[in-house]
Amino acid sequence: MAEKKTLKITLVKSTIGFNVKQFKIVESLGLRRIRHSVTLTDTPEVRGALLKVRHLVTVEGN
Repeated sequence: MAEKKTLKITLVKSTIGFNVKQFKIVESLGLRRIRHSVTLTDTPEVRGALLKVRHLVTVEGN
């Protein structure tokens, strides 16, 4: 069975001053504070959320 691909997502910019929807997306990804990182599986849903907040996060693929 193939290994599932993962993405390491890090919040690098504050959500203060941005749209409330973007704050909710960052929160739904599991990010809590600046420089906090989470590892999520690479799915279309996660990719879509990342496109909405690409100016606030950095993404590293495995």
